[in-house]
Amino acid sequence: MDAFFSSVEERDNPSLKGKPVIIAKHPKKTGGKGIVSTANYEARKYGVHSAMSAYKAYEQCPHGIFIDGNYRAYREASLQIREIMQRYTPMVEPVSIDEAYMDVTTNNKKIPSATILAKQIQNDIWQETKLTSSAGVSYNKFIAKIASDMKKPAGLTVVPPDEALPFLKQLPIEKFPGIGPKTAQKMHDLNIYTGEDLYQMEQMDLISLFGKAGTSYYHRARGIDNKPLNMQRERKSVGKERTYFHNLTTDSEVTDELRKIAQEVVTALNRVQKHGKTVVLKIRYRSFETLTRQVSAPHYFETPEAINDQAAGIWEEVGMAEKGVRLLGITITNLDPIHYRPMTLF
Repeated sequence: MDAFFSSVEERDNPSLKGKPVIIAKHPKKTGGKGIVSTANYEARKYGVHSAMSAYKAYEQCPHGIFIDGNYRAYREASLQIREIMQRYTPMVEPVSIDEAYMDVTTNNKKIPSATILAKQIQNDIWQETKLTSSAGVSYNKFIAKIASDMKKPAGLTVVPPDEALPFLKQLPIEKFPGIGPKTAQKMHDLNIYTGEDLYQMEQMDLISLFGKAGTSYYHRARGIDNKPLNMQRERKSVGKERTYFHNLTTDSEVTDELRKIAQEVVTALNRVQKHGKTVVLKIRYRSFETLTRQVSAPHYFETPEAINDQAAGIWEEVGMAEKGVRLLGITITNLDPIHYRPMTLF
C-alpha cells in the first residue's frame, strides 16, 4: 500500500488532500518524543520519512499536519484489502499491515498473466477502499519485493526472468532487502555500490566477510530466491503495551493500568484463538531503563484476572513507582491453540 496510514487519513478526511500529513504525536505535545509511523508524499518532499523522530520531522516540515493515528481504521482497511487478495488466490503471505506476497501461478480467476492479475487487484483495491497500491511482479519473492517499491505511488513493475540480472545489476546496493545502513557502509568500504559490484564477488569471499549472510548475498545478486510463501506464520507471543506521556508515579496507577492491559491481551488472545503458560511484564522508567520479568506455570493463563494477578505480582516484587514509569507491557508466550471442549446438557 502507498503511504498507507496517511492515505487512510486523507480518504477519511478529504480536507487533508494536498497537505503534508505526518502520522505521529505532535512533538510539542510530547516534549519532543515520538516516532513517525509514516508520512504522505507531500511530507516526504520535505525529507520526512517513517522511523524519523517526530521532533526532526517538525524541524523539516513545521507546517505539517501531525495526526496521532487511528489504528482501528488502518486494521479495518488492511483486512478489507486482504479479503480482496484472497478472492484471487488463497496463496497470500501477509508481511505487515500494509504489505503481502501472493503466488498467482494458479489462481481463482484462471488468468495466466500475473501482470493482468496485478492490475485487476490494484483496481479492485481502489474501487472498494479508495486507496492506492503498488505491485511488483516477478518469479520470486525477493525480486517482486524490490519491484513493488520502484514506481510508487500506484505503480506496477514487472521483472521477467530474462530481465532479472540486468535489473539487479543496476540497483544501488541499499535497494536490496536485508542490506541495512551498517552492511551497506561495510560494502561501500569494499567498493561494492551496486548489484553489479556484488555480482563480481566470489561466494567464499562474501562468506568470509559477512558470515552466513554472504551466501544469501551471492545468490540474490544472481536473482536466486527459492523461499516459498509462508502462510502459516506461527505466532510466538501476544502482547500489548502502553506508553505514558505523564509518567506513572504511584503503585495504584500502575496496578490500574496493568488491569486494563491484561483485558486487552485477553481480547487479542481470543482473536487469534490462543492461550499461553508464560506471562511477561515489561517496565520502562522515566530514565529509559527497561526491565522484563516473566512467570511460567503448568496451566494456561486465559482470563484477565489470572494474567493481571501474575503481572501485578511481578510488579510488586521488582517495580519502583518512584522512578516514574513511562511504559508498561504484558505479553503472553509459550502459546498453544485453544481447543474448545464440547458441552453437554447434563
